[in-house]
Amino acid sequence: MNLVQAIIEGIIEGITEFLPVSSTGHMIIASSVMHIEKDAFTKMFEIAIQLGAILSVVVLYWRKFFDFSRWQFYVKLIVAVIPALVLGKLFADKIDLLLESPTTVAVSLLAGGIVLLFIDRFFRKETITTETEISYIKGFIIGIWQCLAMIPGVSRSAASIIGGMQQNLTRKLAAEFSFYLAVPTMAAATGYKMLKTWQENPEVVTNTHNIQLLAIGNIIAFIVAMLTIKFFISYLQKHGFKLFGWYRIVLGIVVLVLFYTGNL
Repeated sequence: MNLVQAIIEGIIEGITEFLPVSSTGHMIIASSVMHIEKDAFTKMFEIAIQLGAILSVVVLYWRKFFDFSRWQFYVKLIVAVIPALVLGKLFADKIDLLLESPTTVAVSLLAGGIVLLFIDRFFRKETITTETEISYIKGFIIGIWQCLAMIPGVSRSAASIIGGMQQNLTRKLAAEFSFYLAVPTMAAATGYKMLKTWQENPEVVTNTHNIQLLAIGNIIAFIVAMLTIKFFISYLQKHGFKLFGWYRIVLGIVVLVLFYTGNL
């Protein structure tokens, strides 16, 4: 991976991490298109670059994350992230294999796109408008929905937002809780991946060039993610999910065509 590729991947991560379009899927597609070798560093980079996106959530919602008087907020996130921690640990190797499959991404994009076209009709009972109304049980159920994103192309954001709406959260609150939940989920995934890489290929983590690429990618992802989150919340309240559904369907078809014609 070179500097230009790292910058492009940072932009893609920043745009797609919090939109219901699958950041992992886009990273896999981008890597294939740019012919980036799937070595130990690339696999780590595509996970660790999420740190920049995580930081954007903490900065934008700093009042929420640093209000230590409301300890229930932190407990809810811990409860909600448990399913992902358990299943992620149990199926880590199988998930790594799926990350190398453009076909899996394409099918997931298509299926998720179809769901998003109709999601606003499925869940119309929006009775929960504030984070304090989310119970621990509801948080745990949203965390289970989030685990669907372990399949590349599903989208962590889409899965957790749909889970929130299924639990009667408003679209805005479902999206915001998805952002909050991203912090411990992606921090755990990034920490695990970097630790595993350190144990298996320590030179990958300590290489100066690799550190520079990872730092640049995260800075780009942080800046772009902040802008994307602000756009998404505003757009979602006014227009819903249909645009993202059609985008996923078109992209899924394009990926399948490219793959089966030998161009991906």
